[in-house]
Amino acid sequence: MYKVIGHPQSRTMRVLWLLEELDLPYEIVPSKPHHENVYAVNPSGKIPALIVGNETIYDSTAICTYLADKHSGLSFPAGTLERAQQDSFTNFALDEMDSILWMAAKHSFIHPEDQRVPDIKPACRFEWARSMKHLEARLNGNTWAMGDTFTIADIIIGHCAFWAKVSKFEWPKGPVSDYFSRVLARPALAKANEKALAQL
Repeated sequence: MYKVIGHPQSRTMRVLWLLEELDLPYEIVPSKPHHENVYAVNPSGKIPALIVGNETIYDSTAICTYLADKHSGLSFPAGTLERAQQDSFTNFALDEMDSILWMAAKHSFIHPEDQRVPDIKPACRFEWARSMKHLEARLNGNTWAMGDTFTIADIIIGHCAFWAKVSKFEWPKGPVSDYFSRVLARPALAKANEKALAQL
């Protein structure tokens, strides 16, 4: 039984989604960032955190990679070209999707008001639109990022797509829109949401 510390309205959902995809048992300790029980396991106070025995893993991508490797699912084996390509998609999601959305969020409601730079948000939206064109080219008409195989990369990209939608970023048209719809229609995501909301 894994223990996940975090809140579903955050990157924690990536971990819950992956656990459902792998059909692994887990419990959720609902916690917002910088809560005292988060600081108890992560000095930065950030979520999510995964408790494994007496150890703690934090950072959603690190947690997802650990779980996928340990349980041999949603990931190609380390040291293969397929794994390198999968990791490239994951890093694309972090560098060209997550970072843009996070920058906009920080300057909307996260930073203290006197530290926000509202003028940065149009630039974030410009970068997002450009990234969507890059993503379309990289997908090249495939069902999932890695062709016929659903992986961690799709979970990270899918979570960013949902984040973009609720943040009112422009939803791409065409193949990327279709891909986002497929990813967000995964039954495991619906189950993760249902379980998480039941525990709030």
